[in-house]
Amino acid sequence: MEAGAAPEVSTHGRTRPSPVAVTAWTAVVSLGLLATALTAGWLGPDTGRGGGFCEAARDALVKQPANTFSNLGFVIAGLAIAVHVSRRGSGTMDARLGTAYAVLVVLLGPGSAAMHASQSVLGGHLDVYSMYLLACFVFAYAAARLLALSPSGFALVYVLLLGLCSIAEFTPADVPVLMTVGNTVFAVLLLAGLVLEVVLRVRGASRLDLRWGLASVVTLLVAFAIWSLGKDGGPLCEPRSLLQPHAVWHLLDALAAWLLFRYYASRRP
Repeated sequence: MEAGAAPEVSTHGRTRPSPVAVTAWTAVVSLGLLATALTAGWLGPDTGRGGGFCEAARDALVKQPANTFSNLGFVIAGLAIAVHVSRRGSGTMDARLGTAYAVLVVLLGPGSAAMHASQSVLGGHLDVYSMYLLACFVFAYAAARLLALSPSGFALVYVLLLGLCSIAEFTPADVPVLMTVGNTVFAVLLLAGLVLEVVLRVRGASRLDLRWGLASVVTLLVAFAIWSLGKDGGPLCEPRSLLQPHAVWHLLDALAAWLLFRYYASRRP
């Protein structure tokens, strides 16, 4: 829907909510639930989950303020994506998928904040599952285009991947550099999705502007370097500082998610 155009109407004659409205409500509700959960103690006790990312835990409602509030970057990025879908469209990507992507980017914010604010086990699961939701989308969207899958085929791939991620999340093991099996599966899904994008391009099936995709990948690589160097004991780690490398990781990841959407919504120059 272009700016100034009439609201989209469904086949049943009812006005369909705009991408901005859907994404904004997602942001308000998820952030409200997080604030309530922290206040009421729903996330459980502090077990040190996420404590390896340098910032010293405060004796306060929000244990890691820098690593928590930097997640607002995802909320802003998701809303910016929704505005783009509403005003300028989403290119060859279906507008409903564009809206879904915006919602998933928003959910990365409160999901990650739940862990850093509470350092609880449940908060840690919310953090990783918010990551899975987006990584599964990246892979499933590329696979669906490569294999010419129907919307139901895309949904099936997405659900199966989430099931795989659930198994990984509850598989206890230490992984060099990436720390956990869950983090490893997240990284593999993202990498595999990017590889499929390259395959699509080599086959001539992609008409997207490569510059946006490269910008997203470069941003992710810089973010990963900062994530690695900013963990406990790393050269960038200053536990009491409000300028945290992991907070920068969050902001760069939000930017990378925005750039990836611009790739999806672009056309080859």
